[in-house]
Amino acid sequence: MLVSGGLDSATLLALARAGGVECHAISFDYGQRHRCELTAAQRVAAKGGAASHKVVSIDLSSIGGSALTDASIPVPVSASQGIPVTYVPARNTVFLAIALGWAEVLEATQIHIGVNAVDYSGYPDCRPAYIAAFETLANLATKAGVEGTAIKIEAPLIEWTKAEIIRRGTQLGVDYGLTVSCYNPRPDAAACGRCDACRIRAEGFRQAGVPDPTHYIRVPSAAQ
Repeated sequence: MLVSGGLDSATLLALARAGGVECHAISFDYGQRHRCELTAAQRVAAKGGAASHKVVSIDLSSIGGSALTDASIPVPVSASQGIPVTYVPARNTVFLAIALGWAEVLEATQIHIGVNAVDYSGYPDCRPAYIAAFETLANLATKAGVEGTAIKIEAPLIEWTKAEIIRRGTQLGVDYGLTVSCYNPRPDAAACGRCDACRIRAEGFRQAGVPDPTHYIRVPSAAQ
């Protein structure tokens, strides 16, 4: 199970645990500017009942190309059109490939990822077609798949709105105060309140009618 420390992956973990799934969490230290999400991922995995939690280091900042991995590219403070500069080239493909390898070692038959196509901010690797294509690849490229043990990529949140995710997580007892979504947080993890991730998160809580526990430097308005 990919656990980023955000609200989607926290809800994903809660859903799987409620269904009786033993979950092994994996997070990635990939040179992201918002590394405080790794501390959040540790909190989410521990509180959510993960059987284990692994953090894998990959330096995607060495290739850059994203505001999340290249300090010279500013994080946008207005709504993005098209694919935003916070898109990290091939990130989910790299993450899923490593998770796939660990799944084979664990003899796991499912990989869970909290991608969301409704509030996906234009990221091409959060679409249903991408998930289906990676699942096909996973079963072509692995010993498990060749020997007849199919590996399923589970993305149950992919067509949920952010409000639906928050409502369901709240029903399952998820503590969203443990999570981090901001792309450009302060060193103390306070959220900027201006990036796409902050705006989507804040609007999700508003639409869900659930109090937002996030400490924003500047609370996003409903009009943003």
